[in-house]
Amino acid sequence: MANTLDPMDLKQIITLHLDGVSNRKIGSTLGVSRNTVNNYMQLFAGSDYSLEELLLFENPALSELFSSHTTIDVQRHNELMLYFERVNSARCHPGFTFLHHYQEYVQNAKDPYSYTQFLEHYRRKYAKEKGSMKLDHEAGDELFIDFAGKKLHITDKETGEMIPVEVFVAILPHSHYTYVEACQSQKRNEFIACCANALNYYGGVPKAIVSDNLKSAVKRASRYEADINRTFKDFARHYNCVINPTRGYAPQDKALVENAVHLTYQRIYYPMREMTFFSIADLNKEIWQLLVRYNTLLFQRKEVSRIELFQSVERQYLKPLPLSPYELKDYKRAKVQKMGYVYLSPDKNYYSVPYRYIGKETIIHYTKSRVEVFYNLERIAIHQRNLTKGSYVTNTEHLSSTHKFYSDWNPEFFKQKAAPHGEYVLKCIEKILVSQDYPEIGYKRALGVILLHKSYGSERLNTACKRALDTEACSYNRIKNILKNNMDKVPMSYKDLEQNNAHIPVHANIRGASNYK
Repeated sequence: MANTLDPMDLKQIITLHLDGVSNRKIGSTLGVSRNTVNNYMQLFAGSDYSLEELLLFENPALSELFSSHTTIDVQRHNELMLYFERVNSARCHPGFTFLHHYQEYVQNAKDPYSYTQFLEHYRRKYAKEKGSMKLDHEAGDELFIDFAGKKLHITDKETGEMIPVEVFVAILPHSHYTYVEACQSQKRNEFIACCANALNYYGGVPKAIVSDNLKSAVKRASRYEADINRTFKDFARHYNCVINPTRGYAPQDKALVENAVHLTYQRIYYPMREMTFFSIADLNKEIWQLLVRYNTLLFQRKEVSRIELFQSVERQYLKPLPLSPYELKDYKRAKVQKMGYVYLSPDKNYYSVPYRYIGKETIIHYTKSRVEVFYNLERIAIHQRNLTKGSYVTNTEHLSSTHKFYSDWNPEFFKQKAAPHGEYVLKCIEKILVSQDYPEIGYKRALGVILLHKSYGSERLNTACKRALDTEACSYNRIKNILKNNMDKVPMSYKDLEQNNAHIPVHANIRGASNYK
């Protein structure tokens, strides 16, 4: 069965091609056939975008543009590789011929390769494994990483307990420039931090990182196509490089880093054998002092040190570090709730998404500083992470028109709404808002008062609010009844009555009703 290439793998093909790597070597690095790489490069060339522009595409958009499939039949290929182990064990027998074994293979295989392909696959598999040929590594091409088999220890000050710690080792194969760091464990966050520290130590990024089949790096090991951990692949994407795990049961793939580990035992472990450390920070401080001495030692036959070879040759071939450090991502599944939020359980917080995704299953990607929500590989929301428990983090653009209106509710909002209808409406709204212990109740009553202008007009509403304020009965029902019963048109005092009877001429001998209280 053919497999669809992951969009991140498409970007790795583009990255390696821009670095000048041949299609054959790209296929070997990523575990796909050369023909597959050729096909994708033709598709890239035929698109309307440059390779640099394609790297900026989001994964869903890139996947839609290039939906081709690889030509590798994994089951068929694995069957052939298993048969080659039997063939190779029989090579020393007199009378051995490839044709004899090919005929035997054809009889037993469901879908056999041709004889030419049979020989080609055999030579590819055993050309590197045969003998102990010295490999020439290109400068800036790869970085080998691994954890040392033997652990170092720190001592608990209170109990005196010896606590084992892991030791991370990285080496650039061209210059043999080495980096060593102690860490608490081989867990994902410790592993990613060590990789980032190693790249910062070198001041640049190689084209590929070659790792052992660690659980923190590889989800499923394979001799031919390993399943790389999502976080590690994302780390590589951030640093503009690719991941190339070593094959299982192929120790020669990691011989160089194994030798670096062995030298670490001699140059770093042994000088510290009688020292006591109470923290990983103190342990690493001593490791890095010994590491400087180790990297400045002269090679016996080259009359040059590792650091000199790195500075003079390899450093210039490393790609620059990204502007920002990598932030470790975690992932959670969450269903969009009816109110238009997803729940991030580690923080016990809610983050808004566009309301059209209500009821959909999403995946939340979160780091220390931000939260991203994805639906079908498409990012639908991004927020700054809020660590205050029980918070609702809202982007008003995500809300429907009704929700947007309610989200704006606050005292200032209602004061702004009331002001155009008159000063007494504003005073009445202010009084309603401060009279309620629970703000939501006051908001609803204030909104009801303001909306009365639609039925009675702003002038009558302002007069009704004045009457309500004068009688200390400022409430929605009171104001509504005043307007409904036309009480706002009835004068409240003798002064009002005098003002309403303006047709009576003003004269010093004429007394008004106010004189007869």
